[in-house]
Amino acid sequence: MSDPKMNIPAREVVVVLHGVAITPRFTARLARFIEGAGYEVHNLGYPSRTVPLAELGPRWLAAKIAELGLERAPRLHFVTHSMGGLIVRGYLAAHRPANLGRAVTIVPPHYGSAISDRLRQLPIIWRLIGRNLGALGTGPDAYWRTLPQSADFELGVIAGSFAINPLGWFFLDGTSDGTVAETSTRLEGRTDHLVLPSNHTLILFRRRTAEQAIAFLRTGRFAR
Repeated sequence: MSDPKMNIPAREVVVVLHGVAITPRFTARLARFIEGAGYEVHNLGYPSRTVPLAELGPRWLAAKIAELGLERAPRLHFVTHSMGGLIVRGYLAAHRPANLGRAVTIVPPHYGSAISDRLRQLPIIWRLIGRNLGALGTGPDAYWRTLPQSADFELGVIAGSFAINPLGWFFLDGTSDGTVAETSTRLEGRTDHLVLPSNHTLILFRRRTAEQAIAFLRTGRFAR
């Protein structure tokens, strides 16, 4: 294994994290756009179905950042999809790197999702999504309830407003991306908030999503 001290990143670093039960292939296009904007990008895969959500940030992500020597970069940013945002919040609740930059959370269930509350009752969905399904809900065992309830770092949130998932029509109130209600994305203390007309997954493949993420990384605000 190479010594991370021998490979100090020269550029600002962006860690990209996908959501639950998917892979870095889903965030690869987004990662390429960010890399094209001049950042060193690490599009990380992680065991979203098997490792408890409460361990993914404080332990798994912390270990990966240390392994890659990313705390030595000029700045360390994060861009996440869905559950990835909770992982970063868990990491930052336990660790605060001196080079912390900005974070962009895309369609994050900052206050959980009622869809998870419904689906956790179905054994077949448990097998597909994995052990973290219940932790993504709104009940008393939801992971977000264990986290600081206000962001104390520069946080930009991108929500979706186009629901093609029929479950969202029945179980989510108001505007949603079909999986997460727009109101659930509005973490207290956020720096900026933007709603794009896209659904929970396809939002990752839109150029505008990448452009807005890059704008926030650069300026601390979305482009309007």
